[in-house]
Amino acid sequence: MAGACRLLERSGGPVVDVLIRLWLAKVFFVSGVLRIFGLRLAPYLPHAVYPVPWVEALSPTYLGAAIQMTIPILLALGLATRWAALYMLILVLVVQINYVPLDINLYSATLFGWFAICGAGSLSVDHLLARGLGDTALPFATPLTKIAHAVTRYLKPHYQLFIRLWLALALFAVSTETPIPSGLKVLIPEQSLVHFAPAPLLALIGALLVAFGLFTRPAALLLGATVAETHIAGAAGPADVYFLMTLALLALYGPGDMSLDRWVFWALSKIDDTQALPPKGAPRVVIVGAGFGGLACAARLAKIPVRVTLIDRHNYHLFQPLLYQVATASLSPADIAATVRGLFSDHLNTEVLLGQVTGVDTAGQAVLIGRQRLPYDYLVLATGASHSYFGRDEWEPYAPGLKTIDDAVEIRRRILSAFEHAESAEDPTERRDLLTFVIVGGGPTGVELAGDIAELVRFGMEKEFRHFDPASARVILIQSASRILPTFPEVLSEKAQRSLERLGVEVILESKVEDIDPRGVLVNGERLASRTVLWAAGVVASPAAQWLEAAADRNGRVKVEPDLTVAGLPNVFVIGDTALACAWNGKPVPGLAPAAKQGGAYVARVISSNLRGRPAPPPFRYRHMGSLATVGRKAAVASFNGLNVSGAPAWWLWGLIHVALLVGLRNRISVMFSWFWAYLTFKRGTRLITGDRTSVKAGRAMETMGPY
Repeated sequence: MAGACRLLERSGGPVVDVLIRLWLAKVFFVSGVLRIFGLRLAPYLPHAVYPVPWVEALSPTYLGAAIQMTIPILLALGLATRWAALYMLILVLVVQINYVPLDINLYSATLFGWFAICGAGSLSVDHLLARGLGDTALPFATPLTKIAHAVTRYLKPHYQLFIRLWLALALFAVSTETPIPSGLKVLIPEQSLVHFAPAPLLALIGALLVAFGLFTRPAALLLGATVAETHIAGAAGPADVYFLMTLALLALYGPGDMSLDRWVFWALSKIDDTQALPPKGAPRVVIVGAGFGGLACAARLAKIPVRVTLIDRHNYHLFQPLLYQVATASLSPADIAATVRGLFSDHLNTEVLLGQVTGVDTAGQAVLIGRQRLPYDYLVLATGASHSYFGRDEWEPYAPGLKTIDDAVEIRRRILSAFEHAESAEDPTERRDLLTFVIVGGGPTGVELAGDIAELVRFGMEKEFRHFDPASARVILIQSASRILPTFPEVLSEKAQRSLERLGVEVILESKVEDIDPRGVLVNGERLASRTVLWAAGVVASPAAQWLEAAADRNGRVKVEPDLTVAGLPNVFVIGDTALACAWNGKPVPGLAPAAKQGGAYVARVISSNLRGRPAPPPFRYRHMGSLATVGRKAAVASFNGLNVSGAPAWWLWGLIHVALLVGLRNRISVMFSWFWAYLTFKRGTRLITGDRTSVKAGRAMETMGPY
């Protein structure tokens, strides 16, 4: 429970923080604009609005209006947030006490007080600069930073208590119809709580729970739902939005240390800690691979008394579905990757090792990492797959695949370098070859690569080159089957092909690539000159089958039992792209991220049942959630168990699902911003030529030792 609340605060808190700041900034910025325009018509306002007797009459009004327009901008950016909020807090209280008492002013003051004490959240300029300002040579920066941290540490619990008691007093007055003393009417919201007049019992229960800080988050959500319901029904009040924002602070950040919830969570955390800290001699679960399946399995084992060791040759988890956008300069590698240690920093029973597995000793129950032996009681292999050249590995230097960040950076280097070399090329034939891009393979990766490259060459670079038009580049997609996206319904394949052709992609079907060299490809006996050939035609599983000496299919996938174990090895599980599991209505499970995640969660349940002496769960069954592929900036195709969607609706759905599946709030925000910027401006912000063939070859040499 405590962990869920922390997750809610960390993931939802920054977003709500931004929304509240933007709302308050908008309201007070507009107010400042209206004041400035009103000066021409009402020069007497300095005497009536915020009069200052010792200053010339008109000056404070101009100054106040200018400040009132500047401060909201700082608040929206999250820059000098505490000082901006403190100014607005004083201003609102002056207006409330001396001029126009309104419930909106009281809620605004409460929200400004929150930002004055706690500062802006992680999505702010202040948060970005905080670490540097805390250790800088700027005058007063270091002591002010320390003071700000001290204010938050010592005053935040007291302010949370104040908010609770303040709201509880108002709710209690409404529920019992107790008149508010005249001296307190200006400080207690009354009109905005009329929603609860027909439900005095709800208001009374809410007041008691909020006052004592017991089940505060559910109570705040219930009160907010009541206000929202009456608001939607038409009984809208001017302060409803502000009241909901105040309740949002309680729902996300909780009641603070001075509450009963704090003691309840403390007790629960002790229970969680005893569960998370494995006892001495607890069974060891070794998970090889920090992909979707490995992460899902490790996360489900967090509260089980086992020692989990997660091994990967990289220190990051990669969101492969968006890797093609790194290759086409739409996203940065950091946008789709997150450090594995950071993801499991709160899992006390999990350790993360950076290493490359070279084999498995099944007889001695140990994983081999070079010369090191790591014993296991349970082994989970989630080692994924790499691209396959169907026995023609000599093509790899000329047609790189797309499975790792190194692959994506190399492909980006080749694509962008082709334009640079074409600019300086004097031979028209050489320029034509440089501006011909060939993608081999018409699956989702090939289609998405072709569509994104077509957009790259046609939009956003039209004024950057002087000797040729980037839109003259050819993008060719070669598919050996009779249609692209063969795993999708035929109607969606046709729509995807039409979308590609509208972008200018040449789709060649039922064609076999016979040879690839530095000058191009040989297709159906005909030469197709190209300096940039990309491979998206096939995959091969990791050498897990060789490590285990287990049966495998022609793609190297280990044939597993219904419970995802290996025949004869009941404590060894294989999941994800490495496994051949006929658990999709008798068909093999596809190599998709949801399949790997479902397999990882299932294996965790099997291990938990074994350790607790419970009956084993039923055989693994894959639940297909649907298939998605995007084709350019406004088109995509999606299939959900018979429901087919295409065009712009599918494109929006594709974007929402992929953003939601990204690991980490920072990655989600960064990807959304990059897409929004590229969509409006046709500009891609990561068109950097980095990497070289030497580094890529070195990486390939290391990978031949084993994928993990």
